[in-house]
Amino acid sequence: MRASRRAGTRGRAAAGRMQRRSSNVFSMFEQSQIQEFKEAFSCIDQNRDGIITKADLKETYSQLGKMNVSDEELEEMLKEGKGPINFTVFLTLFGEKLNGTDPEESILNAFKLFDPAGTGTVNKDEFKQLLLTQADKFSPEEVEQVFAVTPIDVSGNIDYKSLCYIITHGDEKED
Repeated sequence: MRASRRAGTRGRAAAGRMQRRSSNVFSMFEQSQIQEFKEAFSCIDQNRDGIITKADLKETYSQLGKMNVSDEELEEMLKEGKGPINFTVFLTLFGEKLNGTDPEESILNAFKLFDPAGTGTVNKDEFKQLLLTQADKFSPEEVEQVFAVTPIDVSGNIDYKSLCYIITHGDEKED
């Protein structure tokens, strides 16, 4: 009896810690950033039920032109949430990613979605089209600013590994 009572107390304490941890995530971001995360969340939450599911992720990838995402890859993504991914969990995951692990790897992985052959490059014109038309759309002026520091070869391909380095460490030319 005592052990079950203790376990119940521990469960409530853990729930309290989890609640405090998730409520603090909102203080990690500016209000405008939270709004942007809400927009991203609603883009991914295809069925608008407040939870990101495997079907939501599959449809999101499909809309981005990536049709061959395996169920295993999607399940690995969902496991990061350690349960249903609602907006608070989504925001917490981003907070952990932004304040922890190597963001360069995350950016590289995003570019790799558009480089199925694994060449280390993406086409400048295709990338420009994505920047102008997808998610948080760039203005033509913003695209030109990006391309001003982007390593582009004579064939019009972007060396995205170098670009990721510039994004995460800064452009040496800025000094």
